[in-house]
Amino acid sequence: MSQQPHDKNGLARRAARALASSLFLLLLCLACISPASAAGDFQTYLPKLTPAEFFPGADRFGTPQGDPPIVPVYRGDQLQGFVFLNSDFANAVGYSGKPIHILAGIDPKGVITGIKLVDHKEPIVLVGIPEARIVAAMNSLIGKDMKPVASGAENPPQVDIVSGATVTVLVMSDSIVRAASKLIRSGRVGGGDGAAASAALPPVIKTLDLEHSEVRDWDSLVGDGSVRRLHLGIGDINEAFAKSGNAAASQYPEPGDASDSFIDLYAALVTAPTIGRSLLGDDGYQRLKDRLKPGQQAIIVAGNGAYSFKGSAYVRGGIFDRIEILQDGNSTRFRDRNHTRLGALAAAGAPEFKEIALFVTPPEFTLDPTQPWQLQLLVQRSLGGRDKAFLTFDINYTLPDQYMRREQRAVTVPESAAVPAAQAPAAAPPAETDEPLWMRIWRANTVSVGITAFMLAALTGIFFFQNLLVRRPVLYNWVRRGYLAFVLVWLGWYANAQLSVVNVVTFTNALVTGFHWEFFLAAPLIFILWAATAGGLLFWGRGPFCGWLCPFGALQELTNQVAKWLKVPQITVPWGLHERLWPVKYIVFLGLFGLSLYSVDMAERFAEIEPFKTAIILKFARQWPFVLYAVALLVIGLFIERFFCRYLCPLGAALAIPGRMRTFEWLRRWQECGSPCQRCAKECPVQSIHPEGHINVNECIYCMHCQELYYDDHRCPHMIQVRLKREKRQALSSPSMRASGKGPATIITAGGKPVSASPVTSPPET
Repeated sequence: MSQQPHDKNGLARRAARALASSLFLLLLCLACISPASAAGDFQTYLPKLTPAEFFPGADRFGTPQGDPPIVPVYRGDQLQGFVFLNSDFANAVGYSGKPIHILAGIDPKGVITGIKLVDHKEPIVLVGIPEARIVAAMNSLIGKDMKPVASGAENPPQVDIVSGATVTVLVMSDSIVRAASKLIRSGRVGGGDGAAASAALPPVIKTLDLEHSEVRDWDSLVGDGSVRRLHLGIGDINEAFAKSGNAAASQYPEPGDASDSFIDLYAALVTAPTIGRSLLGDDGYQRLKDRLKPGQQAIIVAGNGAYSFKGSAYVRGGIFDRIEILQDGNSTRFRDRNHTRLGALAAAGAPEFKEIALFVTPPEFTLDPTQPWQLQLLVQRSLGGRDKAFLTFDINYTLPDQYMRREQRAVTVPESAAVPAAQAPAAAPPAETDEPLWMRIWRANTVSVGITAFMLAALTGIFFFQNLLVRRPVLYNWVRRGYLAFVLVWLGWYANAQLSVVNVVTFTNALVTGFHWEFFLAAPLIFILWAATAGGLLFWGRGPFCGWLCPFGALQELTNQVAKWLKVPQITVPWGLHERLWPVKYIVFLGLFGLSLYSVDMAERFAEIEPFKTAIILKFARQWPFVLYAVALLVIGLFIERFFCRYLCPLGAALAIPGRMRTFEWLRRWQECGSPCQRCAKECPVQSIHPEGHINVNECIYCMHCQELYYDDHRCPHMIQVRLKREKRQALSSPSMRASGKGPATIITAGGKPVSASPVTSPPET
């Protein structure tokens, strides 16, 4: 038995070396593989198609013209129109992180005549949704005249949304409309004339006035149109769907009183110094200016009410599919990389909002701040199953004239521009609004931050005083159940602070592409939990998070305890099978990590193996396959405790690897543990104790059940022997035993050494 610790440490070192070597070799192989960068090329796609697929009766393609190229299509010698590739003119990146390539036909008058999806890597289309449904939705653009859209006289046409592929369809249609609009405005198709277009420009150009800067309150900003509003009540939405002509949509009205607020939406262009300083504060606006590139604009969107303008698609695929910016026939939707979450607005008198987002326009979309633009809200309604109905509502935004000046050259927010008010008192003490934006977000979440800090302090106390608690099993079990219930209900379902392997992927990608603390500090609870988890890894391994701070882990354990209370039979996985199943989660993690080096978006899609988003963030309000998967894992967990944690969780695997560097070994073991006693190994809820007696810290969730047994003198064989010896010694040395003559006798031997002898007792009295 004295050799056991040495064997255990040797085994751990060998396992750690093997795992580290495997990880290094995998990363080396992945680093040597460069992702294919198949650019859109007419020579690749055109030979697979016929001219008649774009123009009826056409019989040949002509020679590509211009840059980006467009290909003329002829019927004999008569020009029918042109074919263009959407990705040559507009951004068409979808879920996969790669462009969706579509060839479209457009006649000389600017009418779309044909659409062909020629290449894509969209997982939602490759697996799950037939490509024919996507193509059918896109074909609704055929016959649309793009000239009014290009001139700004009409809004871009909306295609029919395919449930489950909303973002993909929107990206595809937007790219076609933007590409066609650019072609028409360039004069290459649609009868446009570049010279005429130039002559139509006003001789005096209005530009954004970067010198006009003051701080104003909320009411004045709303009053003069600096902040625009869209308010829709429950009755407004129900009436709009009833008038839409969709009979199915009118059968599913929004619940609630007609006067209740469905959404109260506000939008503002914060590139204008006065609006930006008023809503963001001086420091926030200065940071925004430092971040903006020439030509980029920034927009704040804030909302209250039952309907979220963010939705949940950006969580899955990184695209905000419920809002769209429109101007002069061009449109764009924001991605998560264009988004910064705000906790509150700095303007005096500004109301509290449930959602506030700061969006920066993507480089491929040019928004002229001096011209009118629209923020379009997409409202969706579930029709009972997977089908949905959609309506759009606009906030028309025109920057007030007081923020503009007339000059001959266009000026956007240059990095060197300085606001005079910001230059003035260099020695003045910093005001409250000068603090960084992330600090204001933390200040707005003071209560949540305080509760989280308190619960982490309580967990630290539990760990430091674990020996006192586990000696009182009843108290300890209630403390643990109460803590897990609080983590599930408040931290998970209320605060949505569920860590995910996506956070690991995002953090790693940030280290490679450009790390900024502000990005991570903008989510206070997630940042605090990651800091606590990192500290826990160094002290105790993965146990503090997996066993105590994971809301989904808490949900598994609490539901299993209810199952045990209801006498649901528990399945013990044979050790040989269990030992071969737990590496699965490491394989899953390494696969996701390797995939993230190729495409972060794809890695996030495959990270749906974690049911955290379904069960915790969205509270099971999701499409039925996701709900079915999460429920199935919980049902299995009723029979095999923490099934997902043991065998599938990639986040647990990610934490276990650095968790080998832990500092403390506070889980005590007796020499008899493992040989001959197997009680702890058999009763460990996640089977993290080897038959030889040592604890596998990679699998241990630090539930401390083994420590309860360690001190229990009625269940632990070692402690039972200690108790029996103590009781016998106390019994033999008690005054009653000695008074009855049954005390121990001492005999002096010939050598003069005292030895104990059996006591001499008198026969019982009759």
